[in-house]
Amino acid sequence: MSTPVLAPRREGLTGVVTGAGTGIGRACLEVLVDHGARVDAWDRSDEALADLAGRKDVAARTVDITDAAAVAAAAAAAQKQWDRIDFVVNCAGAFLVGPLAEVNVESVRSLFDVNVLGTTIVTQALLPALKSSKGAVVNVASSVALKPTASNAHYAASKAAVAHLTRCWALELGPDGVRVNSVAPGPTPTAIYRTAGMSAEQESMLLRERAATIPLRRVGDPIDTARWIARFALEDDWTTGVVLPVDGGMSLG
Repeated sequence: MSTPVLAPRREGLTGVVTGAGTGIGRACLEVLVDHGARVDAWDRSDEALADLAGRKDVAARTVDITDAAAVAAAAAAAQKQWDRIDFVVNCAGAFLVGPLAEVNVESVRSLFDVNVLGTTIVTQALLPALKSSKGAVVNVASSVALKPTASNAHYAASKAAVAHLTRCWALELGPDGVRVNSVAPGPTPTAIYRTAGMSAEQESMLLRERAATIPLRRVGDPIDTARWIARFALEDDWTTGVVLPVDGGMSLG
């Protein structure tokens, strides 16, 4: 019997990463490039993408993922530049914290527009290319999609929707050779908290409180999640429909 070996990294693959300007999206971009991939980096902020200018393995595009026309144009431009799309990483996301009595309808609608509708719009726009390459979709959910929370229920619900879309799309797209997986990060210091309107003090308190309840007693680093995203995008061609907790054990209890 031959000795099993690890699957080789498939260099030269090309894909799209949304939310690539900061946080987990930026860490994901760097890990993917370090492992031989070319990345079309999408973010809604020009400023967050400015430092990517001139990099030969990265193309930066300012894209609002809730705008279907803008996404379609960016998808066409990415395919024209790189000739193929082998993976898409849906990392762009929005955050909302607050009890039911205090959240407003517009905030909830905006949250789902980004986390659920945006993920759908991007994946749909790139689907023909992914079917052609028999590629991979990697969605970013959250540990609170797996474990109920009393402080940010609507965010948890939006990420639970992302997790379930992952499973459903895996069934739907498997016959086309497209793999769909998701990572579910635990609390991780990124710009998402400030974008949601939290102060530095509120963010620090939230992360300290969460760290105290996590079995490994620390919050995550963007690189913790990015490594698994890269694995799903570049290496593993026999896994689909997985929602993988990358949360220090937070979702265990």
